This record gives sequence, structure tokens and C-alpha cells, in this order.
Amino acid sequence: MARIRLFAGAADILGASELTLEAATAGELRRLLVAGHGASAEQVVSRCSLMVDGVRAAEDDHPVQADSLVDVLPPFAGG
Repeated sequence: MARIRLFAGAADILGASELTLEAATAGELRRLLVAGHGASAEQVVSRCSLMVDGVRAAEDDHPVQADSLVDVLPPFAGG
């Protein structure tokens, strides 16, 4: 199962800073993260970026492996 690290609002709304989930793609992982947590969780997670093994998962079909490390990062601004 992939190791999922949650930060900021995602960790708050999902009630954990780390999870393990089995998903084949980034889109499936997003669906699993919000399942059972309601519309608020969907709003938060949909705004987050997913980094799968250090690579931004820009598309829902981005692969997630069983041994992947996935960071769920909130939107942030920088300069």
C-alpha cells in the first residue's frame, strides 16, 4: 500500500497526518481520500497537489505504486 502524508487542511479534515491506501492512480487515490468524509473533504483535497515519489501528479491517470510515497500538499504561494 502507498504511504500518504497529509499536510495542513487535508490533515485536519481527514483527521490524520499519515495514511496507507491502495490505489493504482492519482485520481483513484483522491477518491479514496474523500470517501466518507463529505463535501468539505472533497473541496480541500481537490485543491491540493499530489506528489508521487517526488513527481507532481498533474493528471488523474498518474500511476501510484504499492510502495509509493505520496504527499498531499495544500496550495501555497511563494516567490
